[in-house]
Amino acid sequence: MPKQKTHKGTKKRFRLSANGKVMHRSAGTSHLAARMSQKRKRNLRGTKATAECNAKGIKIALAGNSY
Repeated sequence: MPKQKTHKGTKKRFRLSANGKVMHRSAGTSHLAARMSQKRKRNLRGTKATAECNAKGIKIALAGNSY
């Protein structure tokens, strides 16, 4: 059976932390930020852990990585 390829769209959007959690960038940070309050923009900074119900499918799509 051939190897499973890494899903490139998933690879661009998610990464695995050292503990195996799936991390993602917060939604709504690309543009139209002028209308947001400073508090909201500050809380959208950085990366967050993905919900566990979605993490299993993302890890399968990232088959090239170790998990």
